[in-house]
Amino acid sequence: MVRFFLILAYLAPAVSAADRLAGPYPADVLRVIDGDSFEARVRIWLDQDVTVTVRLAGIDAAERDAPCAGARLMASLATAALAARLATGGVTLSDVGRDKYGGRVVARVRDAGGRDVAAALAAAGLVRPYAGRRPDWCS
Repeated sequence: MVRFFLILAYLAPAVSAADRLAGPYPADVLRVIDGDSFEARVRIWLDQDVTVTVRLAGIDAAERDAPCAGARLMASLATAALAARLATGGVTLSDVGRDKYGGRVVARVRDAGGRDVAAALAAAGLVRPYAGRRPDWCS
């Protein structure tokens, strides 16, 4: 019995490491959902594609249904900027993990030119840093 727990303790880091996939994985953007997420068809293996919603890691965009006009405007600007950046062609996903809400993934995304999409949106002032807690866009 002790041996079982030792083996389990030894394997635990390997299991948690599998919760993130390093990538890069090529993907085609199907549609932009909002300023920090989009739907993509991702090539995960030879002739194996999955369709998944991708949230950009490390950032938060304002919501389109925000209670104040300023946040709604920022949501529209971020969504338009993300759509323009992703319209240049395929993207690559890396450091792919589960989203806390399920049903989508969180990933680092690079556009067709190899530029970090989240960093570009942040540099333009259209999104804010996200570390598990959403910023208040209306204050």
